[in-house]
Amino acid sequence: MKKGFLVFALAFIGTIGGSIRWQGAVVSAQSTDCNGLTLTWDGDRNQEFRLTFAIDNGTPTIAELAARKKGGAWGTLASNVTPEYRVASGRRRIDGEAVEGLRENGIKEITPEVFEKYQWDPFWDAPLFVPGGQASDTRTLGLPRKPEEVHRATATYKADSCTMKTDKTHVTVTFPGVTLGVFAGQLQFTVYKGSNLIQQEVVAKTDQNSVAYKYDAGLKGLSTADSKVTWRDLANIRQEYALGGANNDREAPLHTANRLIVAERGRAGSIAAFPPPHNFFWARESDQNLGYSWYRKDSDTTFSFGVRQADGEEKDNIRGNFALYSARPGTMQHMPVFYYVSAEPAEATRDAVLAFTHSDRYKPIPGYKTMIHHYHMNFGNRLMAAGSADAEIVDLAAIRAVGINIVSPVDNVGVGGGAGQRMPEAVLTQHEYQIDGAKRHSDKDFLVMPDHEFYGSVLGGHTDMLYSHPVYWVYGRANGKPLVEQHPKYGKVYNIGSPEDLMEMAKREDIILSMPHPRTKNNTGYPDGYKDKWFFKDPHFVSFGYRWGMGIDRSERRLCENRCLPLLDEASNWFANDPTPPKYIMAISEVQTQAPGDDIYGFQPINYLKLDSVPTPDDTSSIIKVLQRGDYFISTGEILIPNYSVQGAGNQKKIVADVGWTFPLDFVEVVWGDGQHTDRQIISTAEAGGFSSRHFEIPFDATGKKWVRFAAWDIAGNGALVQPIKLNTAPATTTK
Repeated sequence: MKKGFLVFALAFIGTIGGSIRWQGAVVSAQSTDCNGLTLTWDGDRNQEFRLTFAIDNGTPTIAELAARKKGGAWGTLASNVTPEYRVASGRRRIDGEAVEGLRENGIKEITPEVFEKYQWDPFWDAPLFVPGGQASDTRTLGLPRKPEEVHRATATYKADSCTMKTDKTHVTVTFPGVTLGVFAGQLQFTVYKGSNLIQQEVVAKTDQNSVAYKYDAGLKGLSTADSKVTWRDLANIRQEYALGGANNDREAPLHTANRLIVAERGRAGSIAAFPPPHNFFWARESDQNLGYSWYRKDSDTTFSFGVRQADGEEKDNIRGNFALYSARPGTMQHMPVFYYVSAEPAEATRDAVLAFTHSDRYKPIPGYKTMIHHYHMNFGNRLMAAGSADAEIVDLAAIRAVGINIVSPVDNVGVGGGAGQRMPEAVLTQHEYQIDGAKRHSDKDFLVMPDHEFYGSVLGGHTDMLYSHPVYWVYGRANGKPLVEQHPKYGKVYNIGSPEDLMEMAKREDIILSMPHPRTKNNTGYPDGYKDKWFFKDPHFVSFGYRWGMGIDRSERRLCENRCLPLLDEASNWFANDPTPPKYIMAISEVQTQAPGDDIYGFQPINYLKLDSVPTPDDTSSIIKVLQRGDYFISTGEILIPNYSVQGAGNQKKIVADVGWTFPLDFVEVVWGDGQHTDRQIISTAEAGGFSSRHFEIPFDATGKKWVRFAAWDIAGNGALVQPIKLNTAPATTTK
């Protein structure tokens, strides 16, 4: 258990025996070996559930899972079924782009010590792609891969007992003795008061180094009698399989909408299986749905189903980017699958599950607009190739469909590889198509914001540029060439060749800068490598990109806990005594192209900007001001923080926040720093159920503290966080 989580002390822990009462739900057991251990609890939608466990030759078994409407007859959803887990693991390698960033920061040799430190956050790695080294897989060091590096295994169980932990809102039953390939640990089931959710997960560790892995999970042994498997396809059309075909040799993958599959069990009801909506995914160049659900007809009488991860991309040109999860030695890796059980038919169950993610849409909040930055859709080039700024860009329809108001595509405008790669006129023409295309494809409540990623930036690494209005510029300024020239068609054009040039343009044209994917890819070693530079301290350099997945480690309890969040807090300490605002963190994508049916919602967080209306492409200064003030919060979509402030005078202050959520809330936290160190207060919300909201007032002593921020996280790993606020310059009330 990680430091800071000890506050989640639970009321009951021990081997099973006798019975206890859990807030109206009876928990009982007939023996100390877990056989007959029964959990009975109230769910939502006026339903009750009964879950009985057994151990069969060491294998934890669901002897019975039953549901009923209150006052009705029990219906059996499953009997004598077992958890199924499969894992595929390979060898983690270091990202070749990371080496570029390290070299820029003076690290010329990849020693064992350097490799150990930087191996865990790759973007360009594909441990299951053997042998690798093809044109699509050249950004990884140490190729080719060997077939013997890849290990595949199915979980085996040697449980002889179980333990139970319970508190006000949930009960967890744990079975030891799980072996899953290179991992060893335990299996646990958690049920939640007032909810139909059951979380099943293997929690295990490996002692091997450089392990990258993926897992599949589900239930095995469901009865085919009066059963069928249902799902929605990527066109959102209902599909079903009544299990009347031949037996399957292995799992049959399904490209399901919303990552959701439902097993309907006749009149008894149904069981939905789905992964956590966000932290199930590592970062890819594509958010194409690769089939995250599966079923398998095992015999005429039994079938299995659950969630899965594919072995690689379906697009050959990006096979080199399929990095899997990182498993640092000794860390407890969580491999969950969620079940939503119901006494209702499949479609009602599906609708109930979709409520957890607002049907995979970012919920609108009065006074806020949603924004996502750093989409690689090659916007200007595609319009230019089509010969018209009116050409259809299907990415925009897909993005708009999930409830995004502002999208910021970042074209690389002819600068990758250095000055002179493309002729200036071609660069300016691409700018023109970007700018005109943004105007044509924007609408009253939807804005395309034509921004840029500066590859090989004059600052070092990569730099994102977000504009308050259209600006033309080219990379490469020869000696004697002026910073600004007049172009007969485009008017004012900047020539950028140095940090001074870039920052001067930013000041004159009200441009803000952000670092995408810090401490990974080409920005490995950044911004640490220039944190003391004058341009990084400039108020026009505003933020870092926030997206989990580049090195996602399933021991993390917060999204991007090892890379992004420590940087945010360290940077807040770097500038704690500086008169400029703190550096903020901004939700980004990293995807090249999108289309309807892609899993856009699951792959990224979103920025909720405090903004009453969406501006026009000609003047986006209102967005720039919000981003400069840090007047926004980041969310995965399930947790929202519409109101937040730091109140109080002197050193007696308090965090005031309104928080709403869907999955049961796990904890909220107040994080602060003194200019040198970071600390936090974690407030357990274990008594909070799902689909609720709360007004928090959390007092704290501000003595010695220079900044503070607030965040909330749920049991599925979803989260929301506000930007840091400086305390040494804050008035009595500071609102975000």
